[in-house]
Amino acid sequence: MKQPPPTAASILVTKEGPLLWLTLNRPDRLNAVSRSLYEGLSSAVLAAESDAAVRAVLLTGAGHAFCAGADLKAYAEEPPSDHERRAYVRAAQRANLVLQRCSRPVIAAVNGAAVGAGLELALSCDFIVVALDAKLRLPEIALATFFGGGITYTLPRRVGLGRAKELLLLGDLFSGAAAAEMGLANAAVPADQVAGAARELAARAADQAPISMRLAKRLLSRAPEMSTNAVLRAEARALLTCMRTKDWGKGVAAQRKGHAPRYSGE
Repeated sequence: MKQPPPTAASILVTKEGPLLWLTLNRPDRLNAVSRSLYEGLSSAVLAAESDAAVRAVLLTGAGHAFCAGADLKAYAEEPPSDHERRAYVRAAQRANLVLQRCSRPVIAAVNGAAVGAGLELALSCDFIVVALDAKLRLPEIALATFFGGGITYTLPRRVGLGRAKELLLLGDLFSGAAAAEMGLANAAVPADQVAGAARELAARAADQAPISMRLAKRLLSRAPEMSTNAVLRAEARALLTCMRTKDWGKGVAAQRKGHAPRYSGE
């Protein structure tokens, strides 16, 4: 199966102050995932990790869709070899893990359809803002294929095991409004307001203390598999770490003086 040519940027990167927009850029295929798209996404998120000026990351899709999932048309045109299949799965899993483990808050701006692997990418983000009329679906079982981005882990944590089984095993289509109602999305808004609502949420997240944010994200991902005592020990270590930072002093001073702190990540 051919990859898109190197000159075709599958991920568009746009900086907006402390916010970094990553746009899935295959609008002619409704931003269907490819190995090069996954690899480009991983690279872009990892680059953001090394940029101290980036405080929050937003993920969206070019055109009228967020991501239509696997590029089944490309598979039909030129079936991949077993080596290509393995490379594709590795790239998919790495991209989802990089999103999940990003130390910055990551917001998915789901501006349209998010299907299969596309919805997996959204669920690998910390927050999801979705268009009310967006069409969402997890059709893998109905198509005799399987999930690959960790959704059997991420989805039950959002909507509960019972609802996750319904969405994954039956593969029914549902709307952005339904996604927000069941807790899969944080907010559902009209399509023309998705970018603005996601930007507002990202700006709020970007104003938080970076070190505290990183520690909280890390522990939130691990706590469900830890004992209560282990969580308490981890929280104590994180608290002591924060209390040794310059930002901790800024937060205390801001609370005392009644003004908004400006954190530096130190």
